[in-house]
Amino acid sequence: MKDKNLTIAEKLRNKYHKCEEVTNFKDMLTRSSKIYKTRTAFKLKDNSGKIYSVTYEEFEKDVSSIGTSLIKNGFLNKRIAVIGKNSYMWAVSYLAASIVGVVVPIDKELHADDVINFLNISESVCLLGDDKNISQIINNSSLNNKELFLVNFDNNQAENMISFSKFKEDGLKLLSNGDNSFEKIEINPDEMRILLFTSGTTGNAKGVCLSQRNICSNILSTYGIVKVKRSDLFFSILPLHHTYECTLGFLLPIYSGASIAYCEGLKHILQNINEYHPSVVLCVPLLLENIHKNIIKSMNKSLPEKYRKENENPYNNLPFIIKKVVKSKVKNTLGGRLRVFIAGAASLNPIIVSDFDKLGLNTLQGYGLTECSPLVAGNTDFYKKNDSVGLPIPNVEYKINNPNDTGVGEIIVKGPNVMLGYYNNPEETSKVLKNGWFYTGDLGKIDENGYLYITGRCKSVIVTKNGKNIYPEEVEYYLNDSPLVSESLVLGIQKENDDETYVNAQIFPNIEAITEYLKGSVPTKAEIKKIIADVVASVNSKLPNYKHIKNFIIRDKEFEKTTTQKIKRYGNNMNFNEKK
Repeated sequence: MKDKNLTIAEKLRNKYHKCEEVTNFKDMLTRSSKIYKTRTAFKLKDNSGKIYSVTYEEFEKDVSSIGTSLIKNGFLNKRIAVIGKNSYMWAVSYLAASIVGVVVPIDKELHADDVINFLNISESVCLLGDDKNISQIINNSSLNNKELFLVNFDNNQAENMISFSKFKEDGLKLLSNGDNSFEKIEINPDEMRILLFTSGTTGNAKGVCLSQRNICSNILSTYGIVKVKRSDLFFSILPLHHTYECTLGFLLPIYSGASIAYCEGLKHILQNINEYHPSVVLCVPLLLENIHKNIIKSMNKSLPEKYRKENENPYNNLPFIIKKVVKSKVKNTLGGRLRVFIAGAASLNPIIVSDFDKLGLNTLQGYGLTECSPLVAGNTDFYKKNDSVGLPIPNVEYKINNPNDTGVGEIIVKGPNVMLGYYNNPEETSKVLKNGWFYTGDLGKIDENGYLYITGRCKSVIVTKNGKNIYPEEVEYYLNDSPLVSESLVLGIQKENDDETYVNAQIFPNIEAITEYLKGSVPTKAEIKKIIADVVASVNSKLPNYKHIKNFIIRDKEFEKTTTQKIKRYGNNMNFNEKK
């Protein structure tokens, strides 16, 4: 077959970056420690705010020390939970726990009752975590395991609790005295070693069972399409308990010999970026939207008046020399070295991707799920399409099940990255794993070149009385495209004595943009309602009649979100009639 007759997805297979195979975390860590020995694995801050480096050799020693202590305390092949903000201690604990037993990463933002529920379900015997999270569960009567062993990242000690530094020190002494129990561990790459509880936008968290081969295959596949340089520094913002950040923002750079620095909190993003000078940032679309808004705002403030465009990007109309200056300034505000944004977890406006491309900031959008370790598709170093989530990653295939007449159907996935199943839940497992394919519950379509487009969630589809399918995400896209709207949630609502389903929207307005729109005067509730009504009318004019928003309400606060900043399609967000 001649090259010109191949699809882009087929051409991509001939271009993958070469990489050395690993199937488990222990071998990966040993390999990286040998190859990258004195290179910087982490850039961290001490108590006085001074930045220092941890080498690969030191990192492996710390993992071995914590791992040896875990074995000494009787936790070999047991469930070991990790909870807390992104930190070096979290990274060390995760790897040590997954090599010694089964690691259970838990979301630090969860209510204490949910944390205890996950500790109980997983039968965890040890928890390594932040003092804040540990103190919320320490004397809770709902905890089944009253002997739960606690390792405190903040170095507090009490009964049944030891500080992380002391725990590490104890392990180091054992290693120095010839204890090689950690080194002797042999890992079966195909057994469950990672147990994650999902917090998807449709509620009802399930335990996802992953093997180390699942995640290692995803690391290698990602490396095959997005080259990670040894000189790269990854800036870690998203929560590490989430597979997206853990696989791509932690384990991928460790495999590749790159460095990692941690964000100290959302308020500190720009400050930290200018301290660490990252080259790679994993993020959710919300962060990119905010950066994009700020760049446009800043351009419109600093450019000569004749080039300014109110609420619009003036960049395209600038003379070449001014474009160069703007490009350089933007790059400098983002630390000077930033070369790529990797975006996932929700759909991203292609205009934003295109605008960043023009500014020399490569933005690669992808698609994944916890159950797929997580990446399934991605835009690559070789081929990229800004309105798509990309092409299948190496060794993974996807197809559309039961496509409708426009090619939209459920995305199903096959590959070494697909989970073993849901924990102790054969019924739910059998619903999604059929004949080697994982049924994602996401709707999408594939073009003639193999590019994947996400159109919505199966469960969130609004079905009208006459059988029309409306994907809320499409209507939300148009709403959120207005600078006067911060965020929105579209739902199908049925009225009393009427079996028709109507499209309704909850809208959280962008008060700052509305104030600017009103030339600086603080808007009244009536003015906000009128302005948003105009936005809704404008959106309706772009949609067929059956997709029109029939009613909307204005929210006075943001929506509740998951840790990857997806708006929850359950819980308080669904109380449409209660919000006036």
